[in-house]
Parts: sequence; structure tokens; C-alpha cells
Amino acid sequence: MADSPHSLARRLADRAEAVCRHYLSNGRRQGSYWLVGDVRNTVGRSMFVRLKDSPKGPAGKWTDAATGEHGDLLDVIRESCGLADFKDVADEARTFLSMPPPEPAPTAVRHDPAPRGSPEAARRLFAMSQPITGTLVQSYLRERGITDLRGTGNLRFHPRCYYQPDEHSPTETWPAMIAAVTDLDGRITGAHRTWLDPRSRDKAPLDTPRRAMGDLLGNAVRFGAGGEVMAAGEGIETVLSVRQVLPDMPMLAALSAAHLAAIQFPDTLRRLYILRDDDPPGDGARDSLVERAIAAEIEAIVISPQLGDFNEDLRTLGLDALRSQTRMQIRPQDVARFMALPA
Repeated sequence: MADSPHSLARRLADRAEAVCRHYLSNGRRQGSYWLVGDVRNTVGRSMFVRLKDSPKGPAGKWTDAATGEHGDLLDVIRESCGLADFKDVADEARTFLSMPPPEPAPTAVRHDPAPRGSPEAARRLFAMSQPITGTLVQSYLRERGITDLRGTGNLRFHPRCYYQPDEHSPTETWPAMIAAVTDLDGRITGAHRTWLDPRSRDKAPLDTPRRAMGDLLGNAVRFGAGGEVMAAGEGIETVLSVRQVLPDMPMLAALSAAHLAAIQFPDTLRRLYILRDDDPPGDGARDSLVERAIAAEIEAIVISPQLGDFNEDLRTLGLDALRSQTRMQIRPQDVARFMALPA
């Protein structure tokens, strides 16, 4: 029977220093730790690997203080060697440990992977991710002026999310913000990935640092439970910017202008605030959504940014200016109900 990931990780931990010398050769030992720049064997000192079991934790566990990434020695092998599939990681580990190849697993217990880009794959990705508190996602949002993260349970952090530029290119791994796309019943139908650069705390330097997967049409990334009043916009950062001044108003991010125009309306919805981007696609989404809302007997109110979008307003003009501008565009009863008072 093939060795389990836990068994392989334990065997590697028994030889933690040898593993580090081989796969993290740009680092060096200091006391009971191996210090290196990161899990991809960059020169530096921000990542430390525990070389011996101690009251602080078992051997083989590592943490990158700069990014919050953490893992075991199987992760070290995967990242330092640029491997995408666990089978390749396990094979490399067995080679290092001078172990014989595993016996084939019985076909009766074989589990097929979820189809790439499917809703099931999106649900698995979200389940594998972690809450954003204290992670690179929180730092990324803070850099964009977004500090009030109440009601953001649909956002998570994945420290090593796969990225492939195209089908002919090798797979890379980058930290990523993972957003759950849900339907009106709260069921995850898709996921949105924003790959991040741990050094700049901005989007990763990739051709397409944002990608979505799963069933998106009509669904959205939701913040807060829908009710009689709701706001809807395109981007996650746009919507979260407005939530800095309207933290209790339910909102959703449709992820694109086309999907914003097609969002599903909750049965309880009576007033919809449309957070438009100031560009031609935003104008088109606004017009389509207003028309659909009127047909459904829902009051539609368009809120416009002063600059290109609301995150640009927040970052350039500041929180007070965004609050003042928003206050003038929403109903007085919604100011009293949803708007946060200045600190």
C-alpha cells in the first residue's frame, strides 16, 4: 500500500536537516532551525524550518514570517522543485528517502478529481483555503484602504494556489485571495482567484492575476445576508470599498459588468443600489440592471464614483470623502440604517 502523506512527511521530518540542505540549499542552520528566504529556496532569512521536535512543535514544520505561509517538508519539495501533482511530490520524496516505489492503489478506492474549473473544483479550492485574518489577503486589502472586514466570510486565503498562464506553460504557485461565488441559497457555485505578490502586497505580476471558475451567471460573491435593501457592483474591491462606509448593508460583487447585469434578485429585495464603474461596460451593466429591476418592481438607484471606481475614490480621496459622496446618493432612511459614523 502507498505511504500516506502523513507517513512521508514524518519520514522526511526525521531527516529534516538533510532535506533542508538538499532542497533549501540557499539557507543555513541556526540553532534548531534552518533559515532561508522562502519555500522556493530564495536567499534570505524570513522562513524558518524546525529541525527537531520541541514543545513549540514537531520537526519539519516551517513558517514564512514575511507572507504567513506555513507547511511541512512535502510542501518544501513541491515548491522548491516546482511540482504540481502530489504524485510527483511523493515520488521525489521517496527518491530522496531511498524508498521503493509504492504498490498500485486498488482501483476500487480510486477517486476521480473534480473536473477542472467545475463548481465541485471551486468548492474544493475554497474548502482548502483558510480565513483571511492575519494573512496576505488582509494585508492586500489594507493596502487598498479596506480595513473593516466584517461579513467577509466568503473570502479566504490560499498560500500556494496553482496558476498556469496557458495549457502549454508550466504550472506556478502564488498566494491568492479566494472568493466563494454563491447562489441565492448560499450554495457555492464557483470561485474567484486573485493571485497576490507577497513582497508588494499587490496583485501578482501575472498576465491575468484574476480568474474565475465554476457557474457564475446570475451568482455573485456575497457580503451579508440579502434583505429588502442591497447594493451590487462589479469588483470585490469596489464593493468592499463602499462597505467601509455602509458596513451593515448587504452587498454582492458580480465580478464583471456582464455578470452584474445578470444577477439574481432575492424575493425580499425592494431597493437595489447599483455601484457602477465609470466606464462603457459599467454604463451598459447599469442600464440593463435598472431595466430588469424596474420590471421586477424593485427601486433601482445608481451610485457613481467621483473617479474611475469606488476603490480609486477610497485610496485617492479618502474615507471621509467617500462617506460624504455616498451619503448624498442614498435614501435618508438608509443613511440612518446602514451608514457608519466617523470615528
